[in-house]
Amino acid sequence: MTPVLAFDIETVPDCAGIRKLYKLPDDLPDAEVAEVAFQKRRAVSNNDFLPPHLQKVVVISCVLRHDEEVWIFSIGEPETGEAGAIQRFFDGLAKYAPQIVSWNGRNFDLPVLVTRGMIHGVTAACFWDTGQDNKDAKWSNYINRFHDRHLDLMDVLSLYGSRGSPLDELARLSGYPGKLGVGGGGVWDAYRRGELGPIRDYCETDCANTYLLYLRFQMMRCAISREQYDKETALLRAFMEKQNQPHWREFLSLWKN
Repeated sequence: MTPVLAFDIETVPDCAGIRKLYKLPDDLPDAEVAEVAFQKRRAVSNNDFLPPHLQKVVVISCVLRHDEEVWIFSIGEPETGEAGAIQRFFDGLAKYAPQIVSWNGRNFDLPVLVTRGMIHGVTAACFWDTGQDNKDAKWSNYINRFHDRHLDLMDVLSLYGSRGSPLDELARLSGYPGKLGVGGGGVWDAYRRGELGPIRDYCETDCANTYLLYLRFQMMRCAISREQYDKETALLRAFMEKQNQPHWREFLSLWKN
């Protein structure tokens, strides 16, 4: 069985980079530094969503299905810095050569990871291989939009259209818990308060929702049977039950299907 890695990231404004680009004073508070970037973004795009190169990766959460087991884990602050977390992510791709699964990963998560990775001098040969080193990668690689090596569920379920369904709403309608905790819009405020734990918990539950929707999609396209789907979801439930952490207890209490 090919390993499967569902992943999700959370980011905050790269205040050090923003100071450097816009020549802002070193003693200007981070909140004001970020507001400068937000205002500049609004002036050109009518929203304050920063481009990938100004998004600092705080955490990368993963669900890894491999060798009859499943794990949910996170890499990033406070154990390691941004460069180390991104390098570990790409090292994992080289080690396991998994199918990766995301929700809007093609438009957000991966552009952030590769852009920030390049800023930090990260290496990622496996990710960028399109057949030069491995002929099989010519027909199955992480870069091509229409290859399953990276399955962006939001992109696929929209039939590669411009309007994908929200993860939270599709997950809840499918009987899964949906988004829990701080929410994407609250990450920056939580980060400034030093609340890294709640950010990780939120990212991990998002990742679990994505993985469950992946299993449902696999059953829909008959890549797995209903019996296999039940087995895979039971494996995930068993992992969560063993963790005995508040966010997984809440997740399990809301998981209806």
